[in-house]
Amino acid sequence: MAAVPFSAFNFSVEIVPDGASAPLVSAAFAECDGLEMTMEFKTIRVGGSNDRQVRLAGPAAFGQLTLKRGMTERSFELWKWMNDCIADPGLRAQAEVVLFAADGVSERARVVLQRCMPVKLKAPALNAKDGAIAVEELQIAYERFTVEPGR
Repeated sequence: MAAVPFSAFNFSVEIVPDGASAPLVSAAFAECDGLEMTMEFKTIRVGGSNDRQVRLAGPAAFGQLTLKRGMTERSFELWKWMNDCIADPGLRAQAEVVLFAADGVSERARVVLQRCMPVKLKAPALNAKDGAIAVEELQIAYERFTVEPGR
């Protein structure tokens, strides 16, 4: 049986600050970008061996997660979280990005981001002529992530 690719439109994001029992937000974002990791490497040339190079693995580096959502009168928990992290710079959270099947219920995969902190929270641009929805943007730095099969 052929593998079915994941869809990019059925997902939710859960952010749980350290010490909290419930997520700050769940399934409230329209866009999610920045799940990436890269590994640095060092190239060593071996004397007398001109036909190859030796590559040594170095440290891994992780991206920044960017989340966007429409702002509502009940959506101030991200602003509170940002203020809490400014007041206590050691405060961290765990975030999980859940990828769903086409039915919107069955989990296909879960990306677990560890030791997250908000690094940028941007208020929506306001323009009376536009008539567009006010969209806020949150950027989260994370120290590591793992990908797990759906639960």
